[in-house]
Amino acid sequence: MGAIWDTAVLNPMINALLYIYSLLGNNFGLAIIVFTALIRLITFPLTYQQQKSTQKMQELQGSKKFQEIQKKYKKDKAKLQEEQMKLYREMGINPFGGCLPLLIQFPIIIGLYQAIIQSLADAPLQLFQLAQHIYPAIPSALIPLKSHFLWMDLGTPERLVIPGIPIGIPVLTILVVITTWMSTKLTTPPTPDSQGSQMTQMMALYMPLLLGYFAYTFAAGLALYFVVSNILQVVQYAATGKVDWRSMIPGLPSGGPKS
Repeated sequence: MGAIWDTAVLNPMINALLYIYSLLGNNFGLAIIVFTALIRLITFPLTYQQQKSTQKMQELQGSKKFQEIQKKYKKDKAKLQEEQMKLYREMGINPFGGCLPLLIQFPIIIGLYQAIIQSLADAPLQLFQLAQHIYPAIPSALIPLKSHFLWMDLGTPERLVIPGIPIGIPVLTILVVITTWMSTKLTTPPTPDSQGSQMTQMMALYMPLLLGYFAYTFAAGLALYFVVSNILQVVQYAATGKVDWRSMIPGLPSGGPKS
């Protein structure tokens, strides 16, 4: 299984990343940004399908007919599920339509994480392992990569050191938390279902904290990927014209001006 994963996912990603790195003057920070943008572009059809499915489900759950079914069969869970599925079929909605594209994207996301981390190898054993993944067409002189970008060493956790301040400031971690919260709030539409609404709120709280922890703990290259990916996700979603910026302001009702 590991060999299949390496051949089909990890090796192509590592070599694409190294190739972009060579084209950009051996700047690994820019290579991560461009590579992340390309991955987002390639997976856009899946993302768009997921967003459309989620929006259709939201509209259906807010419909009068759906609410009537909820009230009528609230004490009979089996009948409620049966009637809901019947309504889904009538409206041509697959209740799992938003999950499948997301599941397909998981291997891509995991492979991208691994490609970034393995490309930043600097210890002898790590460099040897990286060499096993590199195609002959990639110049061996590229290795090890130059991991410095702006003030960061992309191979170590990022901290901005400012004279006079005794501790380093985790700028990327802060940006990861903010952009993850933004992308989660904007791309996850509200639902009238109380259970679904509670899950949405939990996602909006825990996902930024989880990715923020990863950004704080792991290599800065991974944190840079998180920030760029989050920003591009918001831009992609905004391009559909469905973004409700008012949803980001506590206390304001959603459904205001959209971009």
